[in-house]
Amino acid sequence: MPRGHSPITDFKAVIAPSFGEIFFNNSLKNGLLPIVLRETQVDELFHDVAAFPGFKLSIDLEAQKVSTTDGAKSFSFDVDPFRKHCLLNGLDDIGLTMRHVDAIKEFESQHKLRQPWLFG
Repeated sequence: MPRGHSPITDFKAVIAPSFGEIFFNNSLKNGLLPIVLRETQVDELFHDVAAFPGFKLSIDLEAQKVSTTDGAKSFSFDVDPFRKHCLLNGLDDIGLTMRHVDAIKEFESQHKLRQPWLFG
């Protein structure tokens, strides 16, 4: 994880009982964590938001928990290990690709040697 970054504060999240597949996947690709909780848990959180002005939650991606800031309530959530890794490390599709830049350069070099006519 980059120095000075915390998985609890450096990303945004949306909490709901369900998400459409396209929204869910696009959210993760854009660094937004869609958290699925049971409907009763979401209702409880909505009640707390309405009852307590300034209500805040703490989200710990590493522990996969949503908690009230005082720790009185805590809900676990699931997240795909690969998606979790990407969020914790700030990796989008380009970042994932760039981790293999040396192999890509080597492939391109060999490709030029095998098919030079493609490169004018």
